[in-house]
Amino acid sequence: MKHQKAEIIQELGPFPGAEAVHGVTFDGKSVWFASGDRLNAVDPDSGAPIRSIEVPAHAGTAFDGAHLFQIAEDRIQKIDPETGRVIGSIPAPEGGASGLAWAEGSLWVGQYRARSIHQVDPETGKILRTIQSNRFVTGVTWVDGELWHATWEGEDSDIRRLDPATGETLEALDMPSGTGISGLESDGAGRFFCGGGPSGKVRVVRRNGAGAKGAGAASAETLGA
Repeated sequence: MKHQKAEIIQELGPFPGAEAVHGVTFDGKSVWFASGDRLNAVDPDSGAPIRSIEVPAHAGTAFDGAHLFQIAEDRIQKIDPETGRVIGSIPAPEGGASGLAWAEGSLWVGQYRARSIHQVDPETGKILRTIQSNRFVTGVTWVDGELWHATWEGEDSDIRRLDPATGETLEALDMPSGTGISGLESDGAGRFFCGGGPSGKVRVVRRNGAGAKGAGAASAETLGA
C-alpha cells in the first residue's frame, strides 16, 4: 500500500451555530454538512453559509442527484432539499452507521467499529454486499469508479482507496496527527471535502492525480459514479 501525506489546500469554517461537522456531501454547487440538529449548505470555495434544514443529522450524509440522505440514529432519511421535508426512510444497518455515499444506484454505508462498508438498497434498506476494511470507517465516497473511505482512530486519520472487489487498501493519504475526519465527499474532480468533527471545520484535501480545483464539476454521486 502506498502512503502519502494528505495535502490540505483549504479550510472552511468554523461555522456559526455548528459545534461539530459530521457527514459531508456535495450537490454540484454546495457542500452540505451535518451538524447534529440540522443540515447546512455552504459555498465550497468560501465556506459562506447558504441555507440550512432542521433534521436530525449526527452521522453520514449523501446526495443522489435529486435528494439528500441523512443517517438519523437507526434510520436513513430521504430529504427533499428544496422543501426540507423528510419524504421517506429506511432502516440503517444494525450496529451503528457512520459514513454515507451514493453511487451506482445504491447507498454505501460505513460502519465505524465494524470496519465495514455496506452497499444498501435505497428503497428497502436491504444489505446487498459488504466490503471489509482493516480500519475504523468514518466517511465514504466514490469518484471516477474508485471507492474511498476515511478512518479515525485516536489521533490518527487518513483517506484510503479500497479495491471494491476485495477490500484491499490500495493507497492512503495520511492526515496530520490530531486532524480527524468525520465525513468524506469528493467534488467529482480534484478535491475531497473532509468533515472535521469537533473542530467545526470542513477541510479540503487534494485528490492525487486530479486538479486541485473543481468547483464547477458534478459530484460522483450526481453522476452515479
